[in-house]
Amino acid sequence: MLALALNFALGCFAVALLLNIWRIGSAPTLPDRILAVDTMVVNMIALIALYGVRLGSVINFEAELLLAMTGFVSTVAFCKYLLRGSIVE
Repeated sequence: MLALALNFALGCFAVALLLNIWRIGSAPTLPDRILAVDTMVVNMIALIALYGVRLGSVINFEAELLLAMTGFVSTVAFCKYLLRGSIVE
């Protein structure tokens, strides 16, 4: 039963990731694209976590942590660029 739930969750997050990729290409404004990239990072973290649970491995935790930190920094950099026109002052 757990395997069925994990497969269903992996499928749902995979579809959400594909929809995020579509939104990045079809978003009318830059803030919409930034939000889509941030949501895509969250979906990738969930996919890696579910895959780690499926394998019974804890090694994926480091990958999730690195992806979360990179996603946070990239979102902040995108937003700072949007507000000020420059990332480094």
